[in-house]
Amino acid sequence: MWRPPERIRYSAGPGRAPTRDEAARSLLFSPIRSGRLALAQRTWVPAMVPWRATEDGFVSDEIIAWYERFARGRPSAIVVEATGIRDTPSGPLLRIGHDRFIPGLQRLVETVRRASDDRTRLLIQIIDFLTIRRRPDPKTYFDRFLAITEAHRRAVGGEDLPESEVRERLFELGEAEWRQTLTGREWEALSHGYRERVTDIDLPHIRDLPKSLPPLFAAAAKRAEDAGFAGVELHYAHAYTMASFLSRTNTREDGYGGSLEGRLRAPLEVFDAVRTSVGKDFVVGCRFLAEECVAGGNELEDTTRIGVALAQAGMDFLSTSRGGKFDDAARPPIGAAAYPYTGPSGYECMPQYISDARGPFGRNAAPTQVIRRAVRAAGFETPVVCTGGVHNFEMAERWLQDGVCDIVGAARQSLADPDWTRKIAAGAGAEVRICEFTNYCEALDQKHKQVTCQLWDRDALDEPGAMLTPDGKRRLVAPEWRGPRQA
Repeated sequence: MWRPPERIRYSAGPGRAPTRDEAARSLLFSPIRSGRLALAQRTWVPAMVPWRATEDGFVSDEIIAWYERFARGRPSAIVVEATGIRDTPSGPLLRIGHDRFIPGLQRLVETVRRASDDRTRLLIQIIDFLTIRRRPDPKTYFDRFLAITEAHRRAVGGEDLPESEVRERLFELGEAEWRQTLTGREWEALSHGYRERVTDIDLPHIRDLPKSLPPLFAAAAKRAEDAGFAGVELHYAHAYTMASFLSRTNTREDGYGGSLEGRLRAPLEVFDAVRTSVGKDFVVGCRFLAEECVAGGNELEDTTRIGVALAQAGMDFLSTSRGGKFDDAARPPIGAAAYPYTGPSGYECMPQYISDARGPFGRNAAPTQVIRRAVRAAGFETPVVCTGGVHNFEMAERWLQDGVCDIVGAARQSLADPDWTRKIAAGAGAEVRICEFTNYCEALDQKHKQVTCQLWDRDALDEPGAMLTPDGKRRLVAPEWRGPRQA
């Protein structure tokens, strides 16, 4: 696979902190206006799932506190976590699949507006995901879930045996034989848990996704507009439905897979439905993968063409990520579901410090730069957001100066210090709490626990008004910075 030359090597640490005047003259703190997207500076907090919604998908007090704290850092944009477009149970994840969720989302919008002094534009990421089940106990799988076929009967010499006996004999074969006896999908269901794919067109609801998804996304976007959000980010990345349509692994033969044009068809139809459903000033962009980082998945040759096609369709911004696929996820424990950030592609999405020679710093920069250049060469000025390991002013400014992107997204660094860009703008960059990229936060996410940062979650637990986890051992938001209010 061809890769562009990597001219920039990034490293840990705070880098050089600019003076207040230097920060004011920088690209990072300069405005950007392109079409519907207008930001006072180029700082962006990407979507992060904090596991703070109610079990029914409503905005909770903990959700309010989470986004309020980011808003007090006054980034130019915050993207609210992946929010489900279907009105179906999905645990403590935000949902927007019914009008009953609008009042809570309105409260969230107003909180961010007030906490940021109306300086932060709030978008919401809307997502669809297919069914994934927990890895079963093998005895339960063979007793209840495996559909017995003639091939299974032949494998255990049980053509005339009762089904219950066939199941028992299959179970007794043991793992080494299971790998040989079961089909690939059956083995996956046993070893990792059952997972639907967009290519399972033998299932009517999967076959009909190109018809059902556009109105679902459109209705969700309209609710977001009604709640007061500035825009939506369509989730076309990682392990989820729309990314799966875009992927080279999408082999559907109904016009919605195979060729790149076929793979783009559903995502573009979703975008068209969303754009039609909302007002002319409402921002609609998307997040997609600069590289899938799995065998047989999209490489840079594919994603440059995808980026150009999305820009041509009229997206208001393009935000890139990488990896994070189910295809190479680690085998989960029995009773747990596969997690798409545990395999090699997951590492590419959220690398740790330091587990290989490159570390977590800027792995997505070079491919994003290539995509942005292709978009510009095609005649489009669509703003590009890049994320991945940003943790200091020098790195963010270098990305902008070198044309890697137009807007800099920082997730883990913003979690480590929600005030990091406000401190830099005030000439107080030496006070920034630098992310250590240990993925402490990601480990909590994997366990579906409320996400916090180890750099502050044990500080001042007895502080009046501090919101704590149910066990009282961690605070849920970072302590306040007592720096300049005018910053």
